[in-house]
Amino acid sequence: MNTTLVFGASGQLGQCLAHVAQERNMQGLVFPPEAQANILNVEGLRGLFEQHCPAYVINCAAYTAVDKAEDEVEIARKVNRDGVENLARLCGEFGTTLLQISTDFVFAGSGNQPLVETDEAAPISVYGLTKLEGEQVIPGLASQHFILRTSWLYSEFAGNFVKTMLKLGRERDELRVIWDQLGTPTYAIDLAGCILHIIETQSTAYGLYHYSNEGVTSWYDFATAIFELSNMLVKTVPIRTAEYPTKATRPAYSVMDKTKVKQALGVAIPHWRTSLQTCLGRLG
Repeated sequence: MNTTLVFGASGQLGQCLAHVAQERNMQGLVFPPEAQANILNVEGLRGLFEQHCPAYVINCAAYTAVDKAEDEVEIARKVNRDGVENLARLCGEFGTTLLQISTDFVFAGSGNQPLVETDEAAPISVYGLTKLEGEQVIPGLASQHFILRTSWLYSEFAGNFVKTMLKLGRERDELRVIWDQLGTPTYAIDLAGCILHIIETQSTAYGLYHYSNEGVTSWYDFATAIFELSNMLVKTVPIRTAEYPTKATRPAYSVMDKTKVKQALGVAIPHWRTSLQTCLGRLG
């Protein structure tokens, strides 16, 4: 039986992977506790590889505190670049396929056309830069790899924008939400399904891919849809990014083109509103 090691198992995507694997009755996934699965501990990682001889490694572990990363550059780089390098080196040594999760934050976001995998990456935040550095160390160390860039992740698990809006919507009558950042929400359950599809089909179409749900929206429209589909009477007020300053700069436009992932991997991707409705139904 092929074994898959999942790093970052307690995070949002890790929990979604466990949920989808259980739904599909998919065997062989191992979710080691973080104490054993620190991607900065090379000795500990080697022990896991020797114990399990994994056919696949899914790396969901990352430093994702986007604003804090501006002040904690070295910590972000250790996790997002050095940790990935540790995993990639072992994957290359053991003949393991690495599935690495990356982000739309690798782009500057200054354009207005959906981004393809060959578009120039020019991060404007420490988080985006360190995630790009993580991407860049992989090909030279692990030839068998999939890098999946995603955006605006949410689900019924862990903390995320949807759950925050629902909480605030129960507490307030009015919310101010940014309207001049455009992207695509991604239901992490859908992303988990794509990742597990790669393993189930034993795909060898290695490389870099973009995966989010279909469609385009702003944070303001996303929040409005959350309240509308939840039948919550909350007034949303559109504001510009400049009215809500943050330490890290976000891409103004990070809509990703999914043509490559659909054609090469044969996955069907739902529209973001369809998946949002599914998630809200599960949240009750």
